[in-house]
Amino acid sequence: MAAAPDTQPKLVVRYRERQAQFFTEDKLALSSQQTPLHMVAIPAGEFLMGSPPGEIGRDTYGRANDAFKDIDVEGPQHPVTLAPFFMGKHPVTQAQWRAVAELPPVKQELDPDPANFKGDNRPVEQVNWLDATEFCARLRQHTQRPYRLPSEAEWEYACRAGSTTPFHFGDTITTALANYQGTDWEYEGNIYSGAYGKGPHGDYRKETTEVGSFDIANASGLYDMHGNVWEWCLDHWHQTYEGAPTDGSEWLSSDESSLRVIRGGSWYYFPEYCRSAIRLNLSPDS
Repeated sequence: MAAAPDTQPKLVVRYRERQAQFFTEDKLALSSQQTPLHMVAIPAGEFLMGSPPGEIGRDTYGRANDAFKDIDVEGPQHPVTLAPFFMGKHPVTQAQWRAVAELPPVKQELDPDPANFKGDNRPVEQVNWLDATEFCARLRQHTQRPYRLPSEAEWEYACRAGSTTPFHFGDTITTALANYQGTDWEYEGNIYSGAYGKGPHGDYRKETTEVGSFDIANASGLYDMHGNVWEWCLDHWHQTYEGAPTDGSEWLSSDESSLRVIRGGSWYYFPEYCRSAIRLNLSPDS
């Protein structure tokens, strides 16, 4: 009996061993069943920020938004040299958010329970940039450590963790490794595929998952950098990287109402939006 050739695409996951150093923030009242706030040491280094011409999904923003159809929002690629910093091992959980929301205000009040998908160890969502910076300010005041949002360059450097592929684990992605919409999506006449490149289609869970559910950290020791929830950066939005800082610092403007940067994709979006280089914008009160 002859067997039909195997036509299923082969997913190649690139594992790279590295020891991650971290400290645990012990000044928050979290129970033993709740994910601790671990801060991972990201070493100094240099990387090429942005996506190369021809990377699948590089034109995604332009296809979805006519105002950006001729703008290279992920370019030009440029070298960035960064000093060492710490970054959260996981996205901020609802339990961590609630603990910080109980601390004295710095500039504004915080809703202690804003998330739509409830769960102590699920990531907090439905928080705007102003909320996120208030969270950091309260944590900074309470712990006397310099907590803040990452710059956009720091976020991408930490996400890539030495990789140059669209995702930190390789050239494609699967819903066995991350939480995103793995089914095809039609939006305003465009079809967005639930598969990326030669990778497979997958699940559409329609909700967040607990942080660290996918047992695959990147080489920096960080989890959930692709999908699950969008992550705020400190930077104000700039349409391209023309004139961007090359030292990893935040890129601000004088207009405090400027759009802010989000990175990483979410449970709701398809795989092109989960790439290391993807960048979108929202108003600070969105």
